[in-house]
Amino acid sequence: MSGHSKWATTKHKKAVIDSRRAKNFAKLIKGIEVAARNGGADISGNPTLFDAIAKAKKNSMPADNIDRAVKRGAGLESGGADWQTIMYEGYGPNGVALLIECLSDNRNRAASEVRVAVTRNGGNMADPGSVSYMFNRKGVIIVAKVDGITEDKILEHVLDAGAEDVTDLGESFEIVSEPSDLVAVRTALQSAGIDYESADTSFLPSVSVPLDAEGATKVFALIDAIEELDDVQNVFGNFDVSDEVMATL
Repeated sequence: MSGHSKWATTKHKKAVIDSRRAKNFAKLIKGIEVAARNGGADISGNPTLFDAIAKAKKNSMPADNIDRAVKRGAGLESGGADWQTIMYEGYGPNGVALLIECLSDNRNRAASEVRVAVTRNGGNMADPGSVSYMFNRKGVIIVAKVDGITEDKILEHVLDAGAEDVTDLGESFEIVSEPSDLVAVRTALQSAGIDYESADTSFLPSVSVPLDAEGATKVFALIDAIEELDDVQNVFGNFDVSDEVMATL
């Protein structure tokens, strides 16, 4: 039965990956539509759209899907929804603060589904403003570690463009800037011939809560449940998990 068991396991893993890939595509398409609606279909004058399309391409989204999303967002093709950005705040296990960013065309549905996912997985919702003060909005660029790319080389090119910090994440580097400097930093990398994985505005915590293996397991399960929701684009948390704890999970 070992052959059958191996096949069944592989099939199950593939099903999980495919399901998440489809969900990821849906989120990327929303991001493209909103960027095109807010700034127009011309990527030369719409850096947010440029970054949204670049991210979609990095995730192997077909060019036709990207093109249609741009047209829907810009009103050049019918079918675009009126996506609204909604932020929810809450707490997870161990007092971890959570910011939940949604893009939804139905506020009531989004609020209800987020509340259910949070409360069923060991968390609770919080009043607006009670969590967000613990986070700062930043521009975040991720650069994969490849031969010849070092922290010093990145710093050499991005500091004058407005980068505040470069952190070694193990398999990649994280470059942090003010949101208004994100395009300048990304452009500096491109000019230097340094490829990047993603360039987004994000919410980074000012204070972090360290988690042990048990706490991390609970928090990750909560975040997974929230991210499964169609209306949810991103979940930001102020937790810190060490390499040693990650290795045990």
